[in-house]
Amino acid sequence: MPRRSFREWAADLAYIWFACLVGGFFFLATYTDPAASDETAPVRLEAAVWLILVAATIGLRRRRPVLLAVLCQAGAIMATGGLGFAAMAVLNVAVRRSWRVSLPLASSHVLLVGTLWWLVGEGEPGVWEGVVTIALLHTTLVAVGLLVRSQRQLVLAAQERARQAEEGQRLRVEEARHHERERLAREMHDVLAHRISLLAVHAGALEYRGNLPEEEARMAQVIRQCAHDALEDLREVIGMLREDPAENGERPQPALTDLPALIEQSRQAGTRVTLEERVPDPPSIPARIGRHAYRIVQEGLTNARKHAPGTHVRVTVTAVPGDGLTIEVANPLPVGGVPAALPGAGAGLIGLRERVGIVGGRLEHGRTPDGDFRLRAWLPLPR
Repeated sequence: MPRRSFREWAADLAYIWFACLVGGFFFLATYTDPAASDETAPVRLEAAVWLILVAATIGLRRRRPVLLAVLCQAGAIMATGGLGFAAMAVLNVAVRRSWRVSLPLASSHVLLVGTLWWLVGEGEPGVWEGVVTIALLHTTLVAVGLLVRSQRQLVLAAQERARQAEEGQRLRVEEARHHERERLAREMHDVLAHRISLLAVHAGALEYRGNLPEEEARMAQVIRQCAHDALEDLREVIGMLREDPAENGERPQPALTDLPALIEQSRQAGTRVTLEERVPDPPSIPARIGRHAYRIVQEGLTNARKHAPGTHVRVTVTAVPGDGLTIEVANPLPVGGVPAALPGAGAGLIGLRERVGIVGGRLEHGRTPDGDFRLRAWLPLPR
């Protein structure tokens, strides 16, 4: 038997108390009648029937209400006190089954009890009073049980309507979110894509002019390439906003083997960068760890260009198999204060801390005793 809650035990005890109360009434009415004292069942049989019906009520009231009603009717034939349990069983059936089941069951019980009393009492006037009492009791119990059943069905219907209303609200929120994503995508396309395209066009025009020095032509080429990459990233973001990201294929993510290309791109942009890579086998580094390492170096180079332009940046990547991957980006602090920085969100280091925390790593950044600014991260590597 499954474990019952306190509320279920309280309901079982309430039904048993009602059965004992009604059964005790019939028991006292029968045993205090001098004319019926010779025809009553022994007290031991009454007690045994009561105990059996109590156990049956606890075990069958919820799972087999009709079977419990049949057993209680049989107990009512054997002992007078069983009439209380029969009445309780009729109420339980009316609560848990439809009127098509409860009405025939109650009618059959009234008919059976009335027939037995008529045969035993040989048509005495008191027999009719008892039969009418049993009929009124069962009619009342069936009416109360059907009322409770209808009330429960109304509550369940209200809960179902509330659930459907919540589901509809959730769908409306999802639809509003989808429309908002489409609106953001249109705005980003109308504003950013146009400006970045103009930047790429003008940079390309400067690159192919014949009267520019070689260094300036190379800078124009870097600007054009960066604008092209920005358009690709913008196209990816717009696609994620317009559609479900789970249904779209993602662009290949950078890995640790792409660090030399990133360093070379920074050098072409005019940044003096030195890369010291102490990784025995870069392709063996897990893609997730390599992607985080790439983003850490990328953010460190971006911060160096923004806050310390013209300084020498040192990038060191060290891998210890079975221990971790250490990434360090250091550059001297500019003399005479920090120049006016490029506009930004100011959340790059916060994002790096969250990225490192996802894989269980550590992130440190700040001024060193040598007067440098150092960004250092440690990422765990599997054994």
